[in-house]
Amino acid sequence: PQCLCLAPTFELALQIGRVVEKMGRFCIDVRVTYAIQGNRVAPGTRLQEQIVIGTPGTVLDWCFKRRVLDLKNIRVFVLDEADIMIDKQGFSSQSIRIQRGLPKGCQMLLFSATFKTLVWTFATQLIHAPVVIKLRQEELALSAVRQYYLVCEDRVAKYRALCNIYGSITIGQAIIFCQMRKMAEWLSLEMTEDGHQVAMLTAELTVEQRADVIQRFRDGKEKVLITTNVCARGIDVKQVTVVVNFDLPATLKKQPDFETYLHRIGRTGRFGKKGIAFNMVESRSLYLVRMIEEHFQTEIKRLDPEDMDELEKIDA
Repeated sequence: PQCLCLAPTFELALQIGRVVEKMGRFCIDVRVTYAIQGNRVAPGTRLQEQIVIGTPGTVLDWCFKRRVLDLKNIRVFVLDEADIMIDKQGFSSQSIRIQRGLPKGCQMLLFSATFKTLVWTFATQLIHAPVVIKLRQEELALSAVRQYYLVCEDRVAKYRALCNIYGSITIGQAIIFCQMRKMAEWLSLEMTEDGHQVAMLTAELTVEQRADVIQRFRDGKEKVLITTNVCARGIDVKQVTVVVNFDLPATLKKQPDFETYLHRIGRTGRFGKKGIAFNMVESRSLYLVRMIEEHFQTEIKRLDPEDMDELEKIDA
């Protein structure tokens, strides 16, 4: 193998591989293999593929335990979602260990929609005198996504507002984000009982279950995907016209998680299409909306969750 690409999740690694395979379909004998959980290779196997795409833990296993991947032969090293790969405990140490095994002349490419200052500083230590391609801050707010918020005091009120949205506008497919697994389970049950085709994706599922959930959603067998932050980054489904933050992303210190917000609403408004993001928020947490507006220099319009006429004016 000559190229190694690391991604934080099984799902994203598979998605990257599909894109690479499409891009290379006219290249003779260029092949991809996946260093992901469940793809077992025997120790000492000689890999014939030129491109390896995987998650850090499995790549380390292939390099140092099974010895099927020789980092000294890698010419291009890619870190996708580089901010989380560098910032998250575990991913960071694994990524650094892999990077240290690369030859001196290896080209390194880091990609992410967001880079915290701390992560940026660390990245410049990995890459000497990097070439930087960076969007302006105001461009990060995704001009293709119209953003709204609705004040709802509890989960029942949020669900009623969600039902009103579904009764007012045309929705292709939707991704609904919850902060906690228990909330995702409750919402999934409520929507299923009301006749919606719902899939649920959380970190507790096995790799095979998660892959099956996402594929079914891509195929349109379920129209609603309820998830925690597992699906916030990188997953592209063309038919998604609406994203709902059933809970706004926040840190343990009750501050807005700007990066997660951006990645979540970025699941719609892709491929040159328009999208809508609805944010459900309690009145005590309105400060989160204001801080998000200020951070991204954008406006998030307020909607009355009980005003069906107002909701119907929104064209999804």
